[in-house]
Amino acid sequence: MAHRGGFALGLAAVSAVSLAQAVQAQQAFDVRASYEKRDTMVPMRDGVKLFTIVYAPRDTTRTYPILLFRTPYSIRPYEPDAYRAVLGPSAEFDRDGYIFVFQDARGKFRSEGEFEVMRPFKPVKRTPADVDESSDTYDTIEWLLANLPGHNGRVGMWGVSYPGWQTVMGMMDAHPALRAASPQASPSDMFIGDDFHHNGAFRLMYAFSWLAGNARTRTGQGERGGRFGYGTPDGYRFFMEAGAAARIDSLYFDGEVPAWNDFMRHPDYDAYWRDQNVLKDLGTVPADLPILNVAGWFDAEDFYGPTSIYYTLEKLHPRNRSVLAIGPWLHGGWNSMTGDQLGHIRFGSETSRRFQTEVQFPFFQCHLKDVCTRTLPEATVFETGGNAWRTYDAWPPPATVPRKLYFHAGGRLSFDPPGSDGFDEYVHDPDKPVPFSAETRTTQGHLWMIEDQRFAATRPDVLVYESEPLTEDVTIAGPILANLYASTSGTDADFVVKLIDVLPGDAPDLDPNPAGVRMGHFQMLLAGEVFRAKYRESYEKPAPMVAGEAVHLEFDLRDRHHTFRRGHRIMVQVQSSWFPVIDRNPGTFTDIYHARPSDYRPTTQRVYRSPEQPSHLLVQVVPAGRG
Repeated sequence: MAHRGGFALGLAAVSAVSLAQAVQAQQAFDVRASYEKRDTMVPMRDGVKLFTIVYAPRDTTRTYPILLFRTPYSIRPYEPDAYRAVLGPSAEFDRDGYIFVFQDARGKFRSEGEFEVMRPFKPVKRTPADVDESSDTYDTIEWLLANLPGHNGRVGMWGVSYPGWQTVMGMMDAHPALRAASPQASPSDMFIGDDFHHNGAFRLMYAFSWLAGNARTRTGQGERGGRFGYGTPDGYRFFMEAGAAARIDSLYFDGEVPAWNDFMRHPDYDAYWRDQNVLKDLGTVPADLPILNVAGWFDAEDFYGPTSIYYTLEKLHPRNRSVLAIGPWLHGGWNSMTGDQLGHIRFGSETSRRFQTEVQFPFFQCHLKDVCTRTLPEATVFETGGNAWRTYDAWPPPATVPRKLYFHAGGRLSFDPPGSDGFDEYVHDPDKPVPFSAETRTTQGHLWMIEDQRFAATRPDVLVYESEPLTEDVTIAGPILANLYASTSGTDADFVVKLIDVLPGDAPDLDPNPAGVRMGHFQMLLAGEVFRAKYRESYEKPAPMVAGEAVHLEFDLRDRHHTFRRGHRIMVQVQSSWFPVIDRNPGTFTDIYHARPSDYRPTTQRVYRSPEQPSHLLVQVVPAGRG
């Protein structure tokens, strides 16, 4: 970790720039009066041309840095007289003056070429045909410097979700003119922790909706993606009736979504997935490149990505210029909402605006214009529960103390270790999986990562462990590790662990409260993760469970910074399905993508809580007075 005093696909099908319009609409600024728009086709080294729109300041009395945004989600509006309401990451950029450049990614919308989902980085490019998103970014910057008047020779990049990943690609073997980059909610590894899998478990609902809308084979340039027509509002029923994932193509895609069939051919962590992993290639990022990594605590798509990218950069280049910002947001929420509330939880201030004006804008101003009004700390993170921004010289904060939350008999949760042997068990029935949400919907949406979990706590196939009311605040900061000692009566199983903040019974209801939600004993989902047990020894080579034999499973629920307030309770829930966000584990060791109906069988799972097999969560607690 770098210790310095002083200073993120989701893949969402709507660009972060267009989402920003909702937040910035109240801040009137006449973009048309201040910027001139033109489009061009920018040639790449292999002859493919990428459609690019440039918004340049009409004031030509000074020079400006270039701010580049590359996306597979369209850079519309394409009409010459139609302008974006907001050009930069926030309206501050528009007012101060930049040259904004937007580009359709290779093979998307008005750009030439063929689109490949998460096209792997090629560390060696021997011929002009060896192209990737890194080379396309390099060639674009080279062309812009040579053909755009009025620039100051400096380029910045930013993007959220898939455009964030393209920003990471642009950081690799970066063009010398790239002087600042902000990958926001970027995926890093699609098998371990981002959009399409978590710890080897397939994220069925999201993979289906994203690929159906964004990865169909196109018949010509200019074609737009579209939403899939489910024919029902009930996604739980839709995916149950679809059956195993490999059936999706014949039922709905008919070969028009090649990436889906690619997924079906690669059920384990083989070269197909390893090649897409960006972490292994971050050594090609210049150590002196200023980077602002951005993530949201409640990002259902890409929280692993931005934090793993940050951690890897810190390890590779201890004296790097990479910093981290995390707030109480859903996927891209720092651009799409004010950030004062998410679902039924309020945060006490407009957290998005503070990030935009006090972190993001100063970052680019300093590195692209030498206007350095503040020194950003190594980590700027929002503490949920306590509802306060915190800054640290390192992340996680080095002052934290590891503590274990142990499972006990009777559904108790305590920092005290168990004193006697025992286990709890439940039956996982793949024909009646635990739903991920109480809502009826076909796409997962965004609010379920902070949703009230009372709908799940009452099910017989969900174990619940709860502490006594806290007598003092407990603040955690950093990674949360689940340690389960568990067995199954089958040969494979998923284990889902959720960390929950239970509000007091007399917690006041929201005002206004149009949904009529009662907040007394509200179970706020704070962190949750799934682990597919057949990958407990290796993601590359899965191994069956031995029926009835307990194994130790350790997996990361990812970082959080949260205060459980005095009077609240800490809860942990354990279950074996999270449907249809995660595909069903049949309980049989098999290629789950191609599981047969006969493979799906009820199994009995046991979670052990003894001195020798003490199932627990390991959290990093901030000592009192050190927050």
